[in-house]
Amino acid sequence: MEQPRAGVHYPRSTGEFQAWFRTDADCLDYLEWLRWPGGFTCPDCGHAGGWRLGDGRLECAACHGRTSVTAGTIFDRTRTPLTVWFTACWLFATQKDGISAQSLQRSLEIGSYPTAWAMLHRLRSVLVRPGRDRLSGTVQVDETYIGGDEPGLRGGRARGKKVLTGIAVEVSEPKGIGRCRMGVLADGSAESLHPFVTGAVEPGARVITDAWQGYCGLGGLGYVHERRSQAAARARGDDPGELLPAVHRVASLAKRWLLGTHQGSVDEAHLPAYLDEFAFRFNRRRSASRGMVFYRVLELAPGTTRSASRTCSPPRNRALPRSPGAGVIHRAWIARRRTGHGERVNSSCSSRFCSG
Repeated sequence: MEQPRAGVHYPRSTGEFQAWFRTDADCLDYLEWLRWPGGFTCPDCGHAGGWRLGDGRLECAACHGRTSVTAGTIFDRTRTPLTVWFTACWLFATQKDGISAQSLQRSLEIGSYPTAWAMLHRLRSVLVRPGRDRLSGTVQVDETYIGGDEPGLRGGRARGKKVLTGIAVEVSEPKGIGRCRMGVLADGSAESLHPFVTGAVEPGARVITDAWQGYCGLGGLGYVHERRSQAAARARGDDPGELLPAVHRVASLAKRWLLGTHQGSVDEAHLPAYLDEFAFRFNRRRSASRGMVFYRVLELAPGTTRSASRTCSPPRNRALPRSPGAGVIHRAWIARRRTGHGERVNSSCSSRFCSG
C-alpha cells in the first residue's frame, strides 16, 4: 500500500504549509479529504454519497442525516479559525520537543492563555490511535514517580503527592530502544500493575521487571516473565540501576521533557494526556519528516485512521498550478473542486491525483 508522500499528502516545509493552508476553506478541504478520501460517506448509516447544503453541511442521500466536516473532530464547536488551528497543529507536530501553551499563545497571538491551553489539550486527546498495536518482543516494565523525590516517604513506592507512573519499553539486543507506553497508576499493587501490562504488552512477549511483588502472576497472564532482583544485584556488586536501563532512560527523558517544555507545571488530572504526547513523540523520533508527524496528528483529529493509500491526494491550490513534466507534484487546486450548494457529493474522489 502506498505510503503518504511529502509534498503530495502533507507539506514538506513551513513555506509549503503556508502556501497550502492560506484560508479556512483550504483547511476545510484538506480535513474533508482526510475524513473521506474516497468521497463523502454518512457517519450515521454508512451510505456513500449525498448533497452539500447552503450552510456547508453535508446531507446523506439515504438517511438524510446532516453533518459537517468538523463534526466529531477536535475542531468541532470552536470559534477559533481553522487556519489558526492548523498552524497550532503544525507547531505542535514539527517542533521536536513540542510547544507549551504560553509559547503557542505568543506565537499565534491568541487572546488568552486558557484558549491556547485548551487547543493543545484537544490535540493531546487524539494522539492515541484506537486499536493500536501493543508492544511485543522483549519489553522492560517499571514504575517511576513523576515530580521527583518527595521527603518523608518510607520507600520508592510509598504513596505521596507525586504521581506513580507505569512505563513499558521495547528493547532489542544487544542495544536499542523501540516503542514505549506510559500510564498513571493508582498504586504499586498487582491490581494496578497487571492491567497496565496487559493493556500495553502483547501476550507471549518476554516481560522483564524488578522483583517487586506487584508483578507476580504475569506468567499466568500469557507472558514470559523475567524478574531481576535489585538486592541480588547489590550482593553481586552490580549497579541496580542497570537492571532495567531502557525503561530508566525513557523515564529520565519524560521527566526532562516535562521540565523543559512545560516547566514541570503539569496538573495531576491532566498528566495522562501529557504522557500520551510524550509517547507519541518518542515513538516517532526517527521520522525523517516532521511534516509526516503533522499528517498523523490531523489524521487522528477526525477520530479516524487510514493509510493514504486507498487513496487519492489531498486537495490542491488553484493559485499554484502543476508544472507539466515537473519532477515534484506541486499543490494545484485543480485536483478537487468543492461542490456548491445543492450539488451532489459523489462517493468517488474527483481528484486528478487519485490512484486507481
